[in-house]
Amino acid sequence: MLKRIFYSVFLSTLSVGAFAQAEVAGAEVENAYREEIEEQYNPNSINPIPKYEQHYKLRIWRTIDLQEKQNKGFFSNNGEVTRMIIDAVKSGEITDIYAHDSLTTKLSKEEFTDRLRATASTTYEAWDPGRDWYTDEITAYNGKNYQALRDNRGANPETSPDDWAGTSAGSAVDYLPRDINILRLVEDVIFDRRRSRLYYDVQAVQLIVPGAKTTTGVDEYLGWFKYKDLEKVFRNHPKTAVWFNRQNTAQNKNFADAILLRFVPRT
Repeated sequence: MLKRIFYSVFLSTLSVGAFAQAEVAGAEVENAYREEIEEQYNPNSINPIPKYEQHYKLRIWRTIDLQEKQNKGFFSNNGEVTRMIIDAVKSGEITDIYAHDSLTTKLSKEEFTDRLRATASTTYEAWDPGRDWYTDEITAYNGKNYQALRDNRGANPETSPDDWAGTSAGSAVDYLPRDINILRLVEDVIFDRRRSRLYYDVQAVQLIVPGAKTTTGVDEYLGWFKYKDLEKVFRNHPKTAVWFNRQNTAQNKNFADAILLRFVPRT
């Protein structure tokens, strides 16, 4: 009886061990297969083409001047593509900003907004009730700046409208969306051997303020974005992400469709 029980327990242990080994082996095979599939597809592509279907692939960089006539569909007044990207960052709709086109090193939202500043803020002397203030002098009080309307002494800026007026002087000034008129695109040109045709696969977009609009005279590089993230924003805002057709407004397109249709010529 004891032998029978022993053999039963022994066989049960063997069965459990064999099942566990098979389960582990199955998981390893599944992971290896998943890794192999992931290696075949570019995670940054909108419509990835597996490597085994690519006859060849070239990576190219293109510079787009949005002020040029052929690009103005992306740069209509108050409908600039740069405005939409900046607004998406500020609202939190876009969270990933990158320092380089490799799309590996990220910038924080604060770093990006710092780069957006055309001029830094100025710190003014704090208001002192014991000193004389003269007309047009500026002081800081409770987080705001005030400009003297006349010579005064001891007049509280917050409660003396005859002596002081709030002013925006000294505040940081950001670049306007129309100042950011240069885009740099990175895209892969892929020949699909199965479909026997060429595809343009946009990977990333960089926003640039040209040197003509910076205080230093040098181009200001604001940041890189995955095009996959931008395309999602464009699709989510069909009423504002509009490529404007000046000849026929009935043919206006979504920014994403305009890029897909190659309405962004090379400069």
